[in-house]
Amino acid sequence: MSIIHVTGHRNPDTDSIAAAIGYAELQGRLDPDNTYVPVRLGDLNAQTRWVLGQAGAAEPAFLAHVMLRVRDVMQEEFYAAGVDDPVREVGLTMAQDRLDIVPIVDHDGRLAGVMTERALARRYIRESRAASTLVDTPTRVAAIAASVSGRQVAGEDGPVAGRVWVFAMDAGWAQSGISAGDVVVVGNRTDAQRLAIERDVALLVVSNGVAPDDDTLRLARERGTAVVLSPLDSYVCGRMTTLAAPCSALMDADPLTVRGNDVLDDVSELIKDVHYRAAVVVDRDGRPTGLLRRSHLVNPERRHVLLVDHAEQAQSVPGIEKAHIVEILDHHHIGSIETRVPVRATFDPVGSTSTLVVERFRQAQVEPTRPTAVVLLGAILSDTVILNSPTTTERDRLAVGHLAGRLGLDPERFGREMFESGSDAADAPIEELLNRDHKEYETGEGLVSIAQVETAGEVLVDRISELRDGLRVQHDRNGHLLSALMVTDILAKHTQLLVAGDVAAAERAFGTEADEGIIDLPGVMSRKKQVAPQLMGAF
Repeated sequence: MSIIHVTGHRNPDTDSIAAAIGYAELQGRLDPDNTYVPVRLGDLNAQTRWVLGQAGAAEPAFLAHVMLRVRDVMQEEFYAAGVDDPVREVGLTMAQDRLDIVPIVDHDGRLAGVMTERALARRYIRESRAASTLVDTPTRVAAIAASVSGRQVAGEDGPVAGRVWVFAMDAGWAQSGISAGDVVVVGNRTDAQRLAIERDVALLVVSNGVAPDDDTLRLARERGTAVVLSPLDSYVCGRMTTLAAPCSALMDADPLTVRGNDVLDDVSELIKDVHYRAAVVVDRDGRPTGLLRRSHLVNPERRHVLLVDHAEQAQSVPGIEKAHIVEILDHHHIGSIETRVPVRATFDPVGSTSTLVVERFRQAQVEPTRPTAVVLLGAILSDTVILNSPTTTERDRLAVGHLAGRLGLDPERFGREMFESGSDAADAPIEELLNRDHKEYETGEGLVSIAQVETAGEVLVDRISELRDGLRVQHDRNGHLLSALMVTDILAKHTQLLVAGDVAAAERAFGTEADEGIIDLPGVMSRKKQVAPQLMGAF
């Protein structure tokens, strides 16, 4: 099962949001094997919030980007060991399960370090070249007993931290270095056993399944020497004793860690640089939640996206070039989106993408839920300006009639209430108005941006100069070829086009001169049909 995000364009208008909600609902019912999630790429405008409120529909979640995150590819099931677990047990598990890294956690479950193959190998090589030692790795007697498959018959289960000796030579050899606190492995040699005890060793491991005599055990108890009996031979007992050390002594205490929400591209180079080629994924409390290996970076499955109401990369979700686009449903021109494989793409010249969604519902012989139907109705009335825009088609009217009939609503009345209640332009900040329903279009020479603010009446007549000055500042900041703002009065069916940048191109596009950066366009209401094509054709 895949999660497929259904998304409209940035700076979403009502149609972009409604199409995402409606098409996600439809696809979810037709394709239950996948999960379709409507999302938004920006803040909702007042009109869209009003429509959602009337519908009782939830606001889609915000999607910042579709770039892969660590949590999308990480290994969620993994083996972890505790700081007190013997190195031998962890090593055996790593060998058995072919693990190259194991997270080590403290007593609270937080990451304390990692055990790696390199650490185990270095330990073995170091012990092979010099005397084995537990000086830096205090180890409990019980752990050593378990490691040598033995049992403790004398002394207490305390920590030992000395050198490890295998006493297999003449008794006089003990003079060469055995001292108090050491660990001695010895076979069936009473003299060697007693000599080691008399030198106050911390632990005597008696190998080969033999047991000291009563006098020797009595001496051990008197001197405080612990005694462990093992069925293994002396060499193996010596090796296993050092491997009984706790993981805390051998682990890498400063491992590479990442968070589940980290962008995969941001951490991939870090993983390539660390010798064990992996990172431990931790939560905010430092507890491991997964492993991210180098293999996870090779051809990971991309995030799935379904695009509605747009086909321009500049208008789409960041990271769209790395996502898997499963479908495009739009009523605009074919844009700059590129796909790696053939996809189902619909570019149909109707007044609203939501009209296409309604038609898909009817083709599938299913009906949208009431909240979705209300949202779709509002979107069609919004994009067609209550069916008055020149982009309106008979199909839009049929879709509105079908939805209004099912809902028992008067579309004319609903549409007017929507535009009146959803317009907060009179008091909105200039920067917000300039970015409201804002779209960017690619030309061979650069980007052209066109925003639109729809009002019911001349509510912005006193702010036109302020908007024009703000547009010029925004244009200089963004570096576009041309920046335009349509201030459209839906009641008067009239647009004032504010332009900054290549004003001459805008004048050529409409065959009229601008008056201090403002072009008067009576009868113009549609950006898609009456403004964007003309401006794009001027370059």
